[in-house]
Amino acid sequence: MLIKVFKWINSFCFMIDRFDKRKRDVLSKLDKSHKGEWDEKIAELCDSINSFDSYYTTSSCSGRIVLMIEQDKKDKGLFLSVYHDKISFKKLKEDLNEIIKPHHHYHNHPTKEKVNTKLKHPNFQNIKFKLEPCILHIACKTLEDSQKIYEKAKLAGWKKSGIIGMKSGFVVELNGTDRLEFPIINANKILVSDEFLEIVVEESNKKLEKSWIKIKRLEKLLK
Repeated sequence: MLIKVFKWINSFCFMIDRFDKRKRDVLSKLDKSHKGEWDEKIAELCDSINSFDSYYTTSSCSGRIVLMIEQDKKDKGLFLSVYHDKISFKKLKEDLNEIIKPHHHYHNHPTKEKVNTKLKHPNFQNIKFKLEPCILHIACKTLEDSQKIYEKAKLAGWKKSGIIGMKSGFVVELNGTDRLEFPIINANKILVSDEFLEIVVEESNKKLEKSWIKIKRLEKLLK
């Protein structure tokens, strides 16, 4: 019996050591997001989580709007415009008109992602508008730690969330629910009217605000 207890203690200590090492490794890496820099609207929440010994963030986004080539297989160069803040009708319409221009070759590509020149010209592709909600993945030292932060996230309004058990430990996956996605360009033609775009802009900005409120709520609950 004592041998089993001793083995369990050794295994637990080894798991804790591995967690601490992974945390140091992950937090020392450069940001590899499409944006190419830290997302300011969720940075304070991530810093707060990372200040605890039992947690570290592995990926995060405060929510974004993208115009992208519709393709099942993920590839570089699919994103034509990326917005991490509220958008205006004027800016959205300008970017859509830029996409459907003849000889559009990503000259004003708004992300720091390298362009894949093997992709077909966007004029021959379906383009979709996509509003993505806030997301956050948190690695946790123990199951108890993951349950604690999961409960706080639920209180803050992150309803689509869960705990993932992995060989390397536990990860709390937090997802916002405010999404919007539809085809916006086909055969080099904008598919929707200006009136529809104005509604889309208004609704998208409201949904982004909801994401940012969830982020601030969780930030306060962790203090």
